[in-house]
Amino acid sequence: MVNNENWNRLDPAWAWDTFQPSQETPWDRRAAAHLYRRAGFAANSEQLEAALEQQPADVVRQFVQSQDQNADFERAADSLAQAVLASGDPKRLSAAWTYRLLHTPNPLREKMTLFWHGHFATSAAKVENADLMWQQHQLLRAESLGNFADLVQGIAQDPAMLIYLDSASNRKLRPNENFARELMELFCLGEGQYSEQDVQQLSRCFTGWEIKNNKFRKNRYQQDRGQKTVLGTSGEFDGEDAVRIVLEQESMPLFIVRKLVRFFVCDEPTASDALVQPLAADFRQSGLQIAPLVQRILSSNLFFSQHAVGRKIRSPVEFALGFLHAVEGTTNTLQLAEGLAGIGQGLFYPPNVKGWDGGRAWINSSTLIGRANLAQRILNDDSTRFAEGNLESFFAMHQVSDSTVIDWLQERLLVQDINPAVRRAIQDNFDQDARASEQRLRSLLHTLVSLPDYQIG
Repeated sequence: MVNNENWNRLDPAWAWDTFQPSQETPWDRRAAAHLYRRAGFAANSEQLEAALEQQPADVVRQFVQSQDQNADFERAADSLAQAVLASGDPKRLSAAWTYRLLHTPNPLREKMTLFWHGHFATSAAKVENADLMWQQHQLLRAESLGNFADLVQGIAQDPAMLIYLDSASNRKLRPNENFARELMELFCLGEGQYSEQDVQQLSRCFTGWEIKNNKFRKNRYQQDRGQKTVLGTSGEFDGEDAVRIVLEQESMPLFIVRKLVRFFVCDEPTASDALVQPLAADFRQSGLQIAPLVQRILSSNLFFSQHAVGRKIRSPVEFALGFLHAVEGTTNTLQLAEGLAGIGQGLFYPPNVKGWDGGRAWINSSTLIGRANLAQRILNDDSTRFAEGNLESFFAMHQVSDSTVIDWLQERLLVQDINPAVRRAIQDNFDQDARASEQRLRSLLHTLVSLPDYQIG
C-alpha cells in the first residue's frame, strides 16, 4: 500500500503533467493493460499491440474522442433494448446494458455511463418503469463525456430521478426537500457545503415540477414565485436557476474531480484539495466540460504511477467484463447481468441514493466466493464463446502453448506476476490435469480470475 502521507505530499504539477514513458515506468503491455482496465474494462491482444505502436497520450485521446458508431452494433443493441422495453420488465434492462458493455466500440463512454449511474443513483426497484429508467440511461450515456451543467439540468428534470426522490409532484404549499438535498450533498457539492436553510430555500425553487403521463412538466399554478435565498444568493428563482447557483459554488468542481480521481486512479486515500485543485480550475475554466478532464486524468503521471497501478478493487462489472474482454469472450447477457446482481452490482438497481460504496466494500468472504462461482458459471455456459470459438482454438489462434499460457494470461489479467510458489502450483495442476484441453484451459482461466491478485485492478 502507498503511504497516505506520501500521497498528500505529491506535487500537483507533476501529478497531472502528461506521462512520458521511461526506463522506470515503461510503456509496455502491462501499462497498456492498466489503461484499458481503467478507461474501459480490459484489452484484447490486438488492442494491446496496437496501443504499443503509439504514445500513451495518443491512446488516451482516442479513448476520449472516439465517437465512431458501428451500425451493426447499434442495430443489435437497440433491438435488444426495444425487446426489453416491450416486455415492460425493468429487471431485464440490465441485460440490454450488459450487451453494450461486452460489445461496445466506445468503452470509455460505457465506463463513464456506469460512473454517472452510480453518481446519480436511481433504482428500478422504486421507479418500476422500464421506459423511464432507459430514458435516464440514454441521458447519462449521451452526456457522459459532455457538459456537466447540461447533465445536471437534464437529471433535474428526469422523470425517473424525480420519482425516485419523491419529487414527481412538488407542491407550493409542501415543497419536497429530497431532490434539493441530494442535488447539493450527493450530486454537486458534498457534505458540509450547505445549511438546512439552503435545503428549504432550494426546494421552493423546484415547486411546480411534476411528472404527467410519464413526462416532465412545469405546473405554473404550483410554482412558488416568491423571493428565495439559496447559498447566499437571492432572487425569484426557479429550478433551472437553482441548479445554476449550485453549480457556481466554489466547492463543486473539487467535489466532482475528487470523485473522478477515485474512480479512475485509486480507491484510497481521498485526494486532498491541493492535489485536485489544478484539475478543478481547468474544469471550471472549460465551462464544465467532462471529456478534457477525463483525458487529463488518464494521461497523467499520477495515473501511470505506483500511486495508481493496482490501487483499485475491481467492481463486479470490472471483474466479469475484465476477463471476458481479455479473451474476446461473449456469453448470455441475461445470466451475466443476474450474476452481477448476485455479487453486489445489479445494473439499474443501486442499493440507495448514494450508489455503490465501491473500494473495499466490494470484497468480503461471501462476494469472493460469489465471484469465483460467477466465473465458473460463465465458463461452463454453452453460450460462452472466445473470438466466436472455444478457448482451445482461441489460444491456438494466438499461438499460445501450454507452457506459455499462464504468462500470456497474467500479463493481460493481472497487475503483477503471481507469487512464484503459487504460480508453480498452478502450473503443476495444469500440467497434471488429464481432462480434455478445452476443460483444462477453462479451469486454468477460472483459477486465475479467482485469485486475490485478480480482484485488484
